[in-house]
Amino acid sequence: MSGKTGSGNFFEDFTLGQIIEHATPRTVTTGDVALYQALYGPRFALQSSDEFARALGLERSPVDDLIAFHIVFGKTVPDISLNAVANLGYADGRFAARVFPGDTLSARSEVIGLKENSNRKAGVVWVRTTGRNQHGETVVSYVRWVMVRKRDEAAPAPAASAPDLPATAAELQAPAGADFSAWDYQQAGAHHRWGNYQPGERIDHVDGITIEEAEHMMAARLWQNTARVHFDQHAAGKGRFGRRLIYGGHVISLARALSFNGLANACVILAINGGSHANPVFAGDTIYAWSEVLERIELPGRADAGALRLRTVAARNRPCADYPLRDSAGTYDPDVVLDLDYTALLPR
Repeated sequence: MSGKTGSGNFFEDFTLGQIIEHATPRTVTTGDVALYQALYGPRFALQSSDEFARALGLERSPVDDLIAFHIVFGKTVPDISLNAVANLGYADGRFAARVFPGDTLSARSEVIGLKENSNRKAGVVWVRTTGRNQHGETVVSYVRWVMVRKRDEAAPAPAASAPDLPATAAELQAPAGADFSAWDYQQAGAHHRWGNYQPGERIDHVDGITIEEAEHMMAARLWQNTARVHFDQHAAGKGRFGRRLIYGGHVISLARALSFNGLANACVILAINGGSHANPVFAGDTIYAWSEVLERIELPGRADAGALRLRTVAARNRPCADYPLRDSAGTYDPDVVLDLDYTALLPR
């Protein structure tokens, strides 16, 4: 057989400090916005209406921040996680320049940590990924860590090195040129502004969304995410779960869309401080979500907007009542599938 095809990187192929320039820049279109709407059903006014955005001083409606995240993430999969067992978590995620239809995004990653598993069958790889637009401006950057299979279990492993990650992302950047004092609460769908939320407050987002097999595969293809665990049932049937796994970002976008009911004016994601995919998700599971307000944050020089640090938890097949996230040993409840710590902007 020809040697022109690639099988992706395995754990022993990564080196600390390695820089990877990811292939296939991607131009964002209104088609992406329409498909995102069809897949997840978000209702945030700023990303839904050009006229709403223009009233705030923007040229048009920006795309949902998670569209930029998914596109940049998808660029990394062939190099980082094609042979992944699971994507484990995120930290130090920052959303900088807003993305509009017509922008072209590209991505690069740096390997910042490596640690072989004790069974020597796989190892954890930490990378810092940066997505930039056609002007070279950073639109999103984040750290993620992923468990990657080894090609050869006997292959020597590098010395273990795990990065020291911050508890919260710094350098919160509100959308340039936007005046949130002009926010139309009636059109946005709720009257709860920044000052109406208190640390410790919990919000049950009430609704649930069932994941269909075709939807999650369409989403992964939309983001050009080629990880085999999402597509190849023949291979997945031989694995640990015997089924295709749902892309973790799919669950993030579902939870974010559900959060509209209670956080309708949390209109821009400024940072992802940390996140864990606590348990796997499969087609047929129904996702519910609730959020806790962790902190209210002043934005320097901004009298028109503030930020909330939020913890959004998604569970499968179980409405979100007050149940413990973890047991006495610190293990997540088996129904918890996402534990996401992020910062969002709200008008004041």
